[in-house]
Amino acid sequence: MRRGHWLLLLTLLLLGSGWLWLRPGTSAKFTNLPPTASGEWVTFGDSLTQGYGANEGGDFPTQLAKRLRVKIRNLGVSGNTTADGLARLDQAAQLQPRVVLLCLGGNDALRGVPAETTFANLGTMIDRFHQAGSFVVLLGVRSVGLTDKNAKRFEQLAKSKRVLLVPNILDDILFTPSLMADQIHPNDLGYAKISERLEATLVPLMQNL
Repeated sequence: MRRGHWLLLLTLLLLGSGWLWLRPGTSAKFTNLPPTASGEWVTFGDSLTQGYGANEGGDFPTQLAKRLRVKIRNLGVSGNTTADGLARLDQAAQLQPRVVLLCLGGNDALRGVPAETTFANLGTMIDRFHQAGSFVVLLGVRSVGLTDKNAKRFEQLAKSKRVLLVPNILDDILFTPSLMADQIHPNDLGYAKISERLEATLVPLMQNL
């Protein structure tokens, strides 16, 4: 096979695997990559972001900051719903965060908030952070029940807003006693698993972040 044919085949394989999608320089795939905002990184969420159940420094934003060697401001507030997130959205956006890791929706599910409302609120938050010039990473949270009814909705939202999605952030952590502080919140080891997943997802993009 000619050298040109080999190169074409390799390109098609890489495109099919999604590898090129995450390589530096592929900013057309995501909104605001590279970001235009100049502030520090922000994690915006509820108790999972705040680090409920962890010892001091055991929350995933702190662990992720050490892994990536960036400064991350933790704006997690325990008990927050997506409606609560909207109420403090402008204050967070005014920080002009370069990267936003958005993790909300779990408390909506626990309180029976309609999924349509939850995902409309998340969409509004993404739009506002995009207006601020931020690169948004959406962290998926599973729904209550035996099956995850949120997974498809998170995929659809991420696709429509062109944001990076890390699906079901508690996958392989929830229901694993050694990784959990209680039935809902991870312990230090569980949050370490989250930070590892985020590190693996973000490292290919770090040149542009």
